[in-house]
Amino acid sequence: MSNVKDDFLERIKADKSKPIAHWRESDQTPQYLADHLLNVSRYSFGFSKKIRLEVAGELIGLLHDFGKYSEDFRCYIHSALGLLNPDEDDYVDSRALKGKIDHSSAGAQFIWRTLSKRGERESLIGQLLALCIASHHSGLIDCLDPEGSDVFGKRMRKPEEKTHLEEVQSCADAEILARAHALLDSPELIAETKSLLTALKLKEKNERPLYQQIGLAVRFLFSCLIDADRIDTANFEQKKVAANRPQGDYVPWLILIERIEKALASFAPRHPIDHLRQKISAECKDAATRSAGIYTLTVPTGGGKTLASLRFALHHAERRKLDRIIYVIPFTSIIDQNAKVVRDILEPEDFPQDQGKVVLEHHSSVTPEKQTWREKMLCENWDAPVVYTTMVQLLETLFGSGTRGARRMHQLANAVLIFDEIQTLPIRCVHLFNNAINFLSEQCNSTVVLCTATQPLLHKVAVDQGAIRLADGHEIVSDVRQLFADLRRVVVLDERRPNGWSFDEIADLARSEVERVESCLVIVNTKDAAKQTFLASQTLVDAESLFHLSTDMCPMHRKSELAKIKSRLESGLPTLCVSTQLIEAGVDVDFGAVIRSMAGLDSIAQAAGRCNRNGKSAQGAVHLVNPSDERVTRKNLEDIAVGRDTVPTVLDFFRDMPERYEHDLMGPQAMADYYSHYFFARQNDMAYSVTDREVQAIGRNDTLLNLLSENSLSVEESARNGGALSPRLLNQSFMSAADAFKAIDSPTQGVVVPWGKAGGDLIGRLHGAYDISLEGELLREAQQFTVNVFPHVFDKLAKAEALHVIKEGVRIYSLDSRYYSKQFGLATEPVSLMETLNG
Repeated sequence: MSNVKDDFLERIKADKSKPIAHWRESDQTPQYLADHLLNVSRYSFGFSKKIRLEVAGELIGLLHDFGKYSEDFRCYIHSALGLLNPDEDDYVDSRALKGKIDHSSAGAQFIWRTLSKRGERESLIGQLLALCIASHHSGLIDCLDPEGSDVFGKRMRKPEEKTHLEEVQSCADAEILARAHALLDSPELIAETKSLLTALKLKEKNERPLYQQIGLAVRFLFSCLIDADRIDTANFEQKKVAANRPQGDYVPWLILIERIEKALASFAPRHPIDHLRQKISAECKDAATRSAGIYTLTVPTGGGKTLASLRFALHHAERRKLDRIIYVIPFTSIIDQNAKVVRDILEPEDFPQDQGKVVLEHHSSVTPEKQTWREKMLCENWDAPVVYTTMVQLLETLFGSGTRGARRMHQLANAVLIFDEIQTLPIRCVHLFNNAINFLSEQCNSTVVLCTATQPLLHKVAVDQGAIRLADGHEIVSDVRQLFADLRRVVVLDERRPNGWSFDEIADLARSEVERVESCLVIVNTKDAAKQTFLASQTLVDAESLFHLSTDMCPMHRKSELAKIKSRLESGLPTLCVSTQLIEAGVDVDFGAVIRSMAGLDSIAQAAGRCNRNGKSAQGAVHLVNPSDERVTRKNLEDIAVGRDTVPTVLDFFRDMPERYEHDLMGPQAMADYYSHYFFARQNDMAYSVTDREVQAIGRNDTLLNLLSENSLSVEESARNGGALSPRLLNQSFMSAADAFKAIDSPTQGVVVPWGKAGGDLIGRLHGAYDISLEGELLREAQQFTVNVFPHVFDKLAKAEALHVIKEGVRIYSLDSRYYSKQFGLATEPVSLMETLNG
């Protein structure tokens, strides 16, 4: 091998005119800069074509690493490769300089200085392209930062000794330079960008949403560059990566359609409700012939939305020749089961060649290394026909910091986007989300379906901030009111008391319902309330019929309990389950009665969906109770508290005028009234106000919607500081907003827990692993034994010395067995000795 390397090194020494972009250590092979630039430009051209900006895409790909033609970069990479003797004058300390040589500003400045001389319109286009190149290692930079500083202008004025622009122009390959000039002079470059901006203005009449969407166009183009750069680099550095990258070569839609139609045809109706599910599914198939747009699929819980929406998506993707289907699921706790149902249909056992090649899951876990290397590679840019991901990942792709999430954004074009349980969208993200969905639908050729039993009024929020523009005839189901009437399986009993219910009283009501209808589900708003209700129930029902569920239990523990619950329900055995709201979304259980602690009407409806789900009896009972000691406040659980405080208005209307709601508290009119009140109460929260914790990233109180649109406060600050800004250029604080953005309000830390013998054995193997980062399958298994804890709980466990570091420098922790209860899961105090011995 040394002789091979020596040969390469001698050849490169003899031909220093061929700058190197990358070096493959495995076979001592260089990737020359010109090859890398041309490869990236081709990929970026193809990706950008989705948004009709292919010339722009090719240009930024061609110039993204333009600065690598500099002598500084040559000395850096030649020193790193051992091509320079440490005693030579141009030798540098490559380790110290890694990541510190600016090779992105030159290409950005080249475009900006060329186009900004040609007029205001060309200046704006130059800014869009220069932003992408200047940001391709950091995430999109601010145009104007929150303090009013002209970050973009300073970057474009960065001196020659730092950027080497003049030098690299004189050193660049003639082919690269000639093509760059041709693209910069191309009328298509101006025409395509002007066309997109005109299309945005035609669709969006309000300034704030318009500017956010222009910013989204920048992020989309940035995504094309990032993915192109990363793909070419990875393909060069690891040959097996290139060989295993499908790049759109997927199982054809027609084959997948044949598989789902075969599966649906095999489902024999077992309950009367199954005929309604078949009707819903048929309507979804018929709706697939519609044009692109934003649609709603409003179906009561238990109506079979998962497969019905998939049927729509497959037929629609084939008809419109779209690239992929992306399912966005609210919680990681249900994504596994939904993806498995779909995988079993689309990747059948009798087609082993398609195993793992249709459905791709991408969601959070104990570490990013949870997957096999191939799955991880495909998750980096969602290179699969059917992708299952979470709302958190989707929002990070649209608004998050850095390059990892942004890289995937272009894959949201030419797609069917299915949002399951859309009512779980974080309230603070409403306007940002609405504007992004309008952009993806109207400019990126994607079809969007908002699925839920409790459709939020995203099209009726403040239009000047951003409201979703639904398609004409947006509802996929032909008669929603009749469907809800046909699927009405429960009666909701408003049993609020002036002084509230004690946990003992709730437990007694549950006991009486078990005696009456064999099974009862109690859903409360906090883990403590679930624990207290469970303890109160222990003296009232037999131990084998009593169950508890909460997110303090690891997924494997919850699955085990749910399996027991389902078995007892199917066998008609007495069953009482006390749970937090985790059971409300995507968990297919069928109880005879449900007791729901006061919450928003959407949560009540989801709870009702676990009652008489299959229509076994004429009518199930859902009891609404108001616990006196649940301790839900706007400070600790704002969404639940506001929903709880809003719903009494609808309950009171229903009591006095039930005919207004067609005698159905779970029907569309009641839900519309609830969301009208709820959104009115939350209207000031929808623009993503910066919280006290996030002010540090921004430096002031503001909203991310403002920072990502006209950025008025920064413009005013700049004016006070004497700054002179062009009114025709963008002023967004892209990086500051991304740094402040959190898809979930309080980041959690995963802790691997010793549930059962399997959990204990797993922890032993984790601690014994030689290199945990290479143990992909082991970490995947650990996902099922992980509890995500909030910072204050983590700190308490750490102080109690209940956590053990699995490997120094890697944030993976295991839990002392004394702090895990077989009934309640993770605890901040040692569980009883007796329970430990019996566990």
